[in-house]
Amino acid sequence: MTTENDRLAEALRELRARTGLSLAALSERSPYSKSSWERYLNGKSLPPRQAVQELCRLANEPHGRLLALWEIAESGWSGRAASPAPAPAPAAEEPPSEPREPLRPAATGRPRGRRGRLMAVLVAAYAVIVGGLALVFFLLPDRRAPADEPLSDSAPYSLAPQCHGAGCEGRDPMRLICGIGPDTLTTYRTASGAHVELRYSEKCGATWARVWGARIGDLVEVTAAGPTRDVRIKDTADTETYVYTPMTAASPGGTVRACFRPTAADGERECVEARVG
Repeated sequence: MTTENDRLAEALRELRARTGLSLAALSERSPYSKSSWERYLNGKSLPPRQAVQELCRLANEPHGRLLALWEIAESGWSGRAASPAPAPAPAAEEPPSEPREPLRPAATGRPRGRRGRLMAVLVAAYAVIVGGLALVFFLLPDRRAPADEPLSDSAPYSLAPQCHGAGCEGRDPMRLICGIGPDTLTTYRTASGAHVELRYSEKCGATWARVWGARIGDLVEVTAAGPTRDVRIKDTADTETYVYTPMTAASPGGTVRACFRPTAADGERECVEARVG
């Protein structure tokens, strides 16, 4: 069992709770047995990729984030993410009875001996590190990052939050690394079938709302103690993934409010509130 698999299992349990389905009901609505779902949801075994997609379908959840978690967990489970072990040192040779001619570089230009093995190990390790960082940033489904939102110089090399409190006002939660492990304050399903979640990052001291399953033209707002921040669904691609509002500062004990404004002429404004902490 790996930490990545634990994180995937936790996300699957949260998704299953959202569906309101029992293990038996999951079995009836999918190709997987009740005992299989029990193992998948408790992290006892790695679920097939198709099982993750099935649960997302039943929960009406975009599958991008869960499949990214699955890719990371599968990599750790199978051992593909492990750093390569250094090559063993060559066995000692008997001293030659007469001097040997110095080795000349091969025509291919490849390094030979220990130096070649060392370079191969360093290249492999670098590839693993770069691949790991790429997966982490793929995990953050940031489709609506403002083009004029600058990243700090340290952002590509650090997963620490890049702002706090008032410094996060109006800024993107994914770009500023506040979207890693936030709290979900509440989840609300609108009359049109869209889902709105209020999210809060203790490390960043900020809150935001995210929406999925919305329609083009729908608007989501979030308000805490400061200004109201909002985001509008602009195109078809937005309707198929998470879309985030900018952040607004919040602190434990405070109240956060999200409002959904449907684009339909006969639609009514719907709001939900939650307390931080």
